[in-house]
Amino acid sequence: MTSQFLAPALREGDEELEQSLRPRRLDDFIGQERTKEQLEIALAAAKGRGEALDHVLLVGPPGLGKTTLATIIREELDVGIRTVAGPALERKGDMAAILTGLDEKDVLFVDEIHRVNRAIEEILYPALEDFRLDIIVGQGAGARTLTLDLPPFTLVGATTRTGLLTTPLRDRFGMTFRLGYYEQGELATIVRRSAGILGVEIADEAADEVARRARGTPRVANRILRRIRDVAEVRHSGGVTIEVAREALELLEVDEAGLERVDRELLSAIVHKFGGGPVGLSTLAVSLGEETDTIEDVYEPYLLQLGFLQRTPRGRVITALGREHVGAEREPGGLF
Repeated sequence: MTSQFLAPALREGDEELEQSLRPRRLDDFIGQERTKEQLEIALAAAKGRGEALDHVLLVGPPGLGKTTLATIIREELDVGIRTVAGPALERKGDMAAILTGLDEKDVLFVDEIHRVNRAIEEILYPALEDFRLDIIVGQGAGARTLTLDLPPFTLVGATTRTGLLTTPLRDRFGMTFRLGYYEQGELATIVRRSAGILGVEIADEAADEVARRARGTPRVANRILRRIRDVAEVRHSGGVTIEVAREALELLEVDEAGLERVDRELLSAIVHKFGGGPVGLSTLAVSLGEETDTIEDVYEPYLLQLGFLQRTPRGRVITALGREHVGAEREPGGLF
């Protein structure tokens, strides 16, 4: 049984295309080798014992495969899956309806689980630990608790901000996997695989170029590939050569380091508007016209990985590498 309560993130056509590029089995999943190895053992053990898989928490920046791994877990176990976005769970009744609709060994995938409110968490605690649902009937002195038994199920939670999870909720996950950025060779393999699914002929050098500028993230690599395919079909013969790839990347404003226009604007704002920093996150967000969560979750992780940005107790500071990338000179006597 499959039901989805996903917050809209992609256009319908893009979402369907994104789904088609996702691997369905663990053997087809590229990268994250240690996570794959541990998950493979856990899946085999659960199937061998005929039990539900232990609850799984997937942690990492957006686009690294958390949703894909949740789908793979479902496929490997050959069970149903319910998918829900954490912010969409507002009332206890919503969570109770989902839990009572699960079949035995089903997977419940909660994306952005760090944004689940405390009332929902209170329902989850007994559900995760003892597979029971406690419902309070009535009010005041006449209130009583009705307990419903739930079938054993597997909660797969995905989060970009593990620090925002409460300790009681985090401790109820039997397995926690932290997904890291991908190596260039792994991304090139993903690009070639996706090109094959899309029916796009791509040169090895072009696949390597896309991988080099994909921010270590498969989702970004696939998004760039789709846009390069458009350029190849409209302006050229359809095949993706290194020249076509570079033309498309220039059109997309993706530079040699994989930074997009907003990334460069963020670095430039720190340099030119705030003297290189430190500048507070909320101030930086207002100056860019972006949400603070978007800056923290989407832009900063890669800039930090490249060493272009530094987080300090007083705010964000651009580094010497960051200044060099945006062509800014170091301030006399400055820290960076």
